[in-house]
Amino acid sequence: MDMLSTLFGSDARVKIMRLFLFNPEMNFDVEMVSRKSKVSPKMVRKEFSVLQSANFIKTKIFYKTVEKKIRGKSVEKKIKSRGFYLNERFHYLSAFKQLLINTKTLDNNAILRQLSKAGRLTFVVISGVFTHNPDSRVDMLVVGNNLNKTSLIRTVGAIEAELGKELVYAYFETPDFQYRLGMYDKLIRDIMDYPHQVLLDKINLK
Repeated sequence: MDMLSTLFGSDARVKIMRLFLFNPEMNFDVEMVSRKSKVSPKMVRKEFSVLQSANFIKTKIFYKTVEKKIRGKSVEKKIKSRGFYLNERFHYLSAFKQLLINTKTLDNNAILRQLSKAGRLTFVVISGVFTHNPDSRVDMLVVGNNLNKTSLIRTVGAIEAELGKELVYAYFETPDFQYRLGMYDKLIRDIMDYPHQVLLDKINLK
């Protein structure tokens, strides 16, 4: 993302802009953007100011659902918040979509390095958002040995922050994946039958 960061002023701005471009129908407040993009609230406020002055985003009051503890119990409540949304009439919107959504942000080795924190990888496939294929059922398939679910969730969250979009992904232990593949499991077949890119293949599926 170095080239885009230089062009747009900061890595944080690229992440935030991409988040709005991928989610044009949503309202985001500072807390939501900070959580999704892994950018500090202070930096989010700074970037909001820049993007609003450029007319890239607009502000509105909206209601969001939050979870609160009341007498030891978790209760969902709707609260009012000052949010921002993508200005669909922004003059350069089409050009920005082309540049920020279609420009590759993570190379394959970077994706594998991040995913390897979750366990010993044996097979990794990317599709969907990575290959600009909206018909794919998942964006990522991860297969490995002794995969740590918590670590995988955290790693995928970091990749999502870079992309500005939530990912649909599936993961399996190697024996389970091989069994499902042999049984022509529908999810596996749907993934493999659509356009995809194999990043790692240690089980010699080819």
